[in-house]
Amino acid sequence: MKKIDSFEVDHNRLKRGIYVSRKDTVGSEILTSFDIRTKLPNIEPAMEIEAMHTMEHLCATFLRNHENWAKKTVYFGPMGCRTGFYMIFHGDLISKDVVNVIQEMFQFMSDFDDAIPGADKIECGNYKSHDLEGARVEAKKFHQEVLSKLKDENLNYPQ
Repeated sequence: MKKIDSFEVDHNRLKRGIYVSRKDTVGSEILTSFDIRTKLPNIEPAMEIEAMHTMEHLCATFLRNHENWAKKTVYFGPMGCRTGFYMIFHGDLISKDVVNVIQEMFQFMSDFDDAIPGADKIECGNYKSHDLEGARVEAKKFHQEVLSKLKDENLNYPQ
C-alpha cells in the first residue's frame, strides 16, 4: 500500500507554521496544498470544534473575496486532527509565497466582529456549532506567536 506523504512528516518535530504539504499536477496546472499548522501536534490541546468550524467559515470567506487570491483559491478546510487547516491554491508555490495572505487572513479573523458568514440553518450543515470568540482567540494566538515572527523552521517540514 502506498504511503501518504503527510504521514511521513515527523509530528514530534513539527513546529507551528505554514508548510507545503504536496503539489499535484492536474492537466497542465500545478495545485499546491499547504498545511497551516496552528497547534503543536500531540503537545497542545487540539482546537475546539466550534472555534475551528467558525475559522473555516471566516477563512473561506476571506480567501474567496480576496483581491489577489480569490481566483487562485481552490480549497480551505480543517484537519481531522484539529491541529490546523489545509489550503489549496492554483500555482507552483512555496510557503513564502503565501505568508502575506495568511497573515492578513489571521488578522481578519482576530478582528472579526460581525455575523459569521454562512452560519445559518440554510447555509450550514451544523449551524449551531460555532464559536466566534474562540475563533478570534485561536487566530490572534497563532498570528502573534507564529505568523509575526516566522523562521525557516516554521516554513519547511523537519527533515
